Amino acid sequence: MNLKKAKLGKFISYYKPYKLLFAADIFCAMLAAAMSLVFPQLIQMLTGDVLSTGQGDMRGQILAVAGAMLLTIAVKTFSEYFYDAKGHTMGAMMERDMRQELFDHLQVLSFSFYDENKPGKLMSRLTNDLNWLAELYHHGPEDLIVYLVQFFGSLIILFGIHPRLTLIIVAFFPFIILYAVIFNKKLKRAYDENYEAISEVNAQAEENLSGIRVVQSFCNEEIEKKRFGRQNHRFFRSRRSIYHNESYYYTGMDTFGQLITAAVVVCGAVFILGKSLSLPQLITFIMYVNYLVGPIQKISQITQLYQSGFAGFERFYELLNTLPEVTERENLPEVTLRNSSVEFQNVSFHYGDCCEEILADVNFKIHDGDYIALVGISGTGKSTLCSLIPRFYDATGGKVLVGGQDVKELSLSVLRQAVGVVQQDTYLFSGSVMDNILYGRPGAARNEVVEAAKRAGAHEFIEKLPNGYDTDIGHRGVKLSGGQKQRISIARTFLKDPRILILDEATSSLDNESEHFIQQSLETLKTGRTTLVIAHRLTTIRGAKEILLLADGTIRERGSHTELMALQREYYKLYLRSEEL
Repeated sequence: MNLKKAKLGKFISYYKPYKLLFAADIFCAMLAAAMSLVFPQLIQMLTGDVLSTGQGDMRGQILAVAGAMLLTIAVKTFSEYFYDAKGHTMGAMMERDMRQELFDHLQVLSFSFYDENKPGKLMSRLTNDLNWLAELYHHGPEDLIVYLVQFFGSLIILFGIHPRLTLIIVAFFPFIILYAVIFNKKLKRAYDENYEAISEVNAQAEENLSGIRVVQSFCNEEIEKKRFGRQNHRFFRSRRSIYHNESYYYTGMDTFGQLITAAVVVCGAVFILGKSLSLPQLITFIMYVNYLVGPIQKISQITQLYQSGFAGFERFYELLNTLPEVTERENLPEVTLRNSSVEFQNVSFHYGDCCEEILADVNFKIHDGDYIALVGISGTGKSTLCSLIPRFYDATGGKVLVGGQDVKELSLSVLRQAVGVVQQDTYLFSGSVMDNILYGRPGAARNEVVEAAKRAGAHEFIEKLPNGYDTDIGHRGVKLSGGQKQRISIARTFLKDPRILILDEATSSLDNESEHFIQQSLETLKTGRTTLVIAHRLTTIRGAKEILLLADGTIRERGSHTELMALQREYYKLYLRSEEL
């Protein structure tokens, strides 16, 4: 119950910034509905009261009724325009606010969240779900108000015209309600499945398009077509289920409406013969029956709107209430790092609920300004270990210290500003070279960007690009070579100027010439910084003060290159294999 209240409170909260506009919107919806109920009364006045008497000059009364009709039409037209145009605008503004809030929340979720969730599914949350929600926020209250006013207003008027004929109509209501409840449940299940299916389609498409070069290089287009086809067919089945249930629903509600109208005409004729109802009254009655039946028939539209809108809100709320695993302690004092040393004290780590330890009882210290290397075969936890320093993940046991302080006692901004990471898989954003280097320190001057590029050995090739630093590099830097992308990444790190540097196999995917050139840039970058290097080619880390060899999540060997080679154990074998590459 508390959860339902919390969800309802959250749902309503998005109206608060626009409460005056919302109030005007609802007022105009009620006014339009009221005017629609006034119009048949004016017709009855004209046909039943004015024309049926046929006495004297009726032109004045006819003109008065005509003027009232025009005024009613004018008020109804303006009200409908206002709540349609302004209401849609309000819904769009609320959608904007929700999308921004959700995007902001996604920025603080931990790496572990993104390990488990596909980008395509998250994109579906940001687009499809919120599109439906905007319609619900706008049309939901308006349609509900209009239909309720029309329904109960016409019902009251119908009882005033002829109670017995109205009771005949009311007798249909239990059957209509039962029919609506049955198909509402079916529609909810269908919409829930449809939401899940479209998010899977988005995820499949995003994954395929992001890796299209790999797909085509392995000639796996047919496999990808079949994989997408399965998800696409699942989406089709969910849509088919919605359409079938909607068809039953619409057809059934329309049939009830026709049955009610037929009953009114037949029974009305009987009452006319019995002198308890006049023909003008029957005409007016039938007009109000349309206002009564109309909302009943449109229950399906309202139901669809609420089903799809609330299904989207459920998913939005769930994602918005997903907490980051890595959080800051409240009221952390504003501190700066005393130095840039890094220390691991009995550190262990495993992912999520998995019991298998990736790291177990790891102990080492890098003194301020020292350079150590981390080596070992793939899958031994080297990258995971480095991810614990800037708290991309939190250690599940032991402590990680930076500058002598537990990383959990430092604000994330202070900690991550002090750590620079250059990875093997360089990620560049769409935009210009300048934009990507500036990502290291937004707001830096152009001359600082150029200086960072020079120190990274990137200035010369950047100047040769069509528009120099303003050249667009395409999606993920597709217009650049691997070496060029890596140098821009290094320039970005130079501009950030971190005190602690992590090089995660930064040159392993490059050719020998590019690696040699970039290795020089990295040597410059390491100067004066506490550096931790994960190395693939061990010849590049012979100058490290200490080398740690990881195996099975623990430090198996440690020492300088000379000391480890003299032992002729695992490091010795790895080094010999590395020289052969």
